[in-house]
Amino acid sequence: MSGSSPVEHKLWHYTPSIAGGVIGAIVFFILTAFHTWRLVKNRTWFCIPFVIGGLFEGIGYAARAAANKDIETKTPYIIQSCLILLAPILFAASIYMILGRLITRTDSVHLSIIRARWVTKIFVTGDVLCFFVQSGGAAMLIKAADQDGVKRGENIILGGLVLQILMFVFFVVVAAVWHSRLGKHVTAAASDLPWKKYISFLYAASIFITIRNLCRVVEYAQGRVSSQSSNSSTTSR
Repeated sequence: MSGSSPVEHKLWHYTPSIAGGVIGAIVFFILTAFHTWRLVKNRTWFCIPFVIGGLFEGIGYAARAAANKDIETKTPYIIQSCLILLAPILFAASIYMILGRLITRTDSVHLSIIRARWVTKIFVTGDVLCFFVQSGGAAMLIKAADQDGVKRGENIILGGLVLQILMFVFFVVVAAVWHSRLGKHVTAAASDLPWKKYISFLYAASIFITIRNLCRVVEYAQGRVSSQSSNSSTTSR
């Protein structure tokens, strides 16, 4: 058979687990409810993207569980594919804004390699760009009817993921330099804040999001087309 022959496009290459989807949805809904309560209580409105990201994850895993009984219907696949893919971008937006506020609250603007008012603007702008790139790739992947369309959608998503990782690396460098300088020259304002605890949380969240992004990079770099091709060749044997 010619290499240019059409490859059957499948939404799923496995049967989604009901238990896995339900557990994932429950965990994210509970954590999101807790964060929503904290957000309203402390009026930390800049963390709204974080809460929306939690809702995206919960709904996405619920849709994945719903797909267990019908892997041919597009709706649950589209919901879980888009929402689970895009949620970490919203988490990252809040993380970027937290760093900007930490720099301002500790009165340590002079210790940052980027001005505090630009920290949020630069990284959130990059985050929005990643959001549009990945959502555009996801839309293209969902609408794909042949292997060329699938590959194109995968490559766009892959580009968005790589861009997000590069943004995170730059963010960690900015945070680490500020952290190191503030540790050596603690300001009076920083003495009244548990800023070390907050920056530790930022590092931890950044590490987890980066690990997730690396896993997705591997997933999309391997490609669904190659998976479909190998499945087809295996079936024909």
